[in-house]
Amino acid sequence: MPSATLPVPAATASKKVSLKKARQAQCIYLKRRLIMSFHPWTHVQLGLWHKYPNPHCSHVITVDVLDRSVDARTGIIRTERILGCKQKAPVWILRLLGGSEDAFVREVMFVDPINQRTSIVSTNMSMSQYMTCLERIHYVPEPSRPLEKTLFSQAAEIQTRMPILKSLANRLEQWSCERFGDNARLGRMGFEFVLRNLWENRSIRQTEQ
Repeated sequence: MPSATLPVPAATASKKVSLKKARQAQCIYLKRRLIMSFHPWTHVQLGLWHKYPNPHCSHVITVDVLDRSVDARTGIIRTERILGCKQKAPVWILRLLGGSEDAFVREVMFVDPINQRTSIVSTNMSMSQYMTCLERIHYVPEPSRPLEKTLFSQAAEIQTRMPILKSLANRLEQWSCERFGDNARLGRMGFEFVLRNLWENRSIRQTEQ
């Protein structure tokens, strides 16, 4: 199984992030795992509510909350949102498949404040008749130092829906994998920027006072 190393903000993550890719039929599986140093789960979770906008994720244009509810029995908070993005899709995709550079993603977040677990599931709404990208993200306290670090895991399934046009499906998969990797890198950089502004810079200001 091939692997590659992507750059990660040093203040946030461990030194290496492994991008593992596996192919089954017309489906590609991507997985990442890293440790967010210096940020406990409580800081990370609060940072998620303030993730957008940030200067590294300018492709995310709008964030609309569709629903938010709390399970009276478990205390789990469920939030459903639609993210509007502006993606620079290749000309060949727009010409052959239609559509535009405007893309929308449905995101559902589950926050368990009692057990300190966050799960996020997102899927593309745009061009879903040709391809689906199902992404799962989890944040939990890092077992060895739960009060200081957070363990982040990310997995995605990219599947095309064009069995007749296999060559086009392969090109679409390749572009989707590259775009997923780029957006994941920008997302980590943007989240680090948000966490740094929320917590590290605040601590410095309080120390100076």
